[in-house]
Amino acid sequence: MDGRMAQTTWEMSNNIEGVQIVDEIYKYNRQQQQDILTAKPWEKDPHYFKDIKISALALLKMVMHARSGGTLEVMGLLLGKVDGYTMIAMDSFALPVEGTETRVNAQAQAYEYMAAYTESAKQVGRLENVIGWYHSHPGYGCWLSGIDVSTQMLNQQFQEPFVAIVIDPVRTISAGKVNLGAFRTYPKGYKPPDEGPSEYQTIPLNKIEDFGVHCKQYYSLDVSYFKSALDRRLLDSLWNKYWVNTLSSSSLLTNADYATGQIFDLSDKLEQSESQLGRGGFMLGIDPQEKKMEDKLAKATKDSCKTTIEVIHGLMSQVIKDKLFNQVNCKNAQ
Repeated sequence: MDGRMAQTTWEMSNNIEGVQIVDEIYKYNRQQQQDILTAKPWEKDPHYFKDIKISALALLKMVMHARSGGTLEVMGLLLGKVDGYTMIAMDSFALPVEGTETRVNAQAQAYEYMAAYTESAKQVGRLENVIGWYHSHPGYGCWLSGIDVSTQMLNQQFQEPFVAIVIDPVRTISAGKVNLGAFRTYPKGYKPPDEGPSEYQTIPLNKIEDFGVHCKQYYSLDVSYFKSALDRRLLDSLWNKYWVNTLSSSSLLTNADYATGQIFDLSDKLEQSESQLGRGGFMLGIDPQEKKMEDKLAKATKDSCKTTIEVIHGLMSQVIKDKLFNQVNCKNAQ
């Protein structure tokens, strides 16, 4: 398997759609964007934006930046535009900011860098505005913490239109597919309609409270990806570095701490459920607390299956690499 095939596999895994060079998505109409900013339709409908399209170039840059941060959170900004109910992220750039856990804040140095970058981008013909920010959640999923919600609310108040993207580089390595979410917050005091259950994701026990308290203060956008022939050269340049790093690493070693942490977290959840079940005793009829306990155990089962599958994928990857690069050379030498 060579780099080109791996790049094609990566694009297919993340459903990156190709577009024509002359496609409207690459054209920037200053007057159209100004009219949208003047009309401000999002003020009348808190759920105005429904989806976001991200260029493959911006996606790969965000993933590489998130992976470079390791266990630290990193942050960057998105350049793009809006088209009706859709936000379009054309490019992304990293900011000199890093943090821990759910606390990423841009300092004065980052703001200065941000202003200089956007000004330089316009000088070389990139007319798109900053339409959002991204940051990483290494190992604990794509959602907005309390600080993230406050930051996004502030951004939407003064820099609309604005979107928040969260990437989990650790789960990206484990799953072999980009783990990414895009979100927008509701105005203060707004009570969103019941949207039903969202797609399940594993939340560490020490993050569940932060997740649960704020999960109704924002909503997620449908995410899709695109690329064109014009992106090919830039993608090839970035992919060479990304592919070498991926090929020379093992998810079993790179994510050893993450896998261990997942098992410890699962153990804590089961112990908590067991202790609550023990205190409840036996009662006749259907107890709401018992139903809640069944839900927790079902989620724990999903978490254990997910961890097992990721480890199996890591083992399979190592076996394939061994077949390709070790045993083939041995046969040729004989």
